[in-house]
Amino acid sequence: MGTHVLSMRIDGELMDRLRTYAARSGMSVQDYVVRTLVRDDFDERFKAAVDETEKFYGLT
Repeated sequence: MGTHVLSMRIDGELMDRLRTYAARSGMSVQDYVVRTLVRDDFDERFKAAVDETEKFYGLT
């Protein structure tokens, strides 16, 4: 698996907040955003797995 570049445009206020959150975690803004995206992706995949399990066992 290779790496890719993602470029995005955000407003100044959001960038300031991201800098603040990243600094609290001792991270760069880039690392903070990537960590947040990975965590969100995991949460979505986990929820989908739970939903499928519940459907399999007839719990929903």
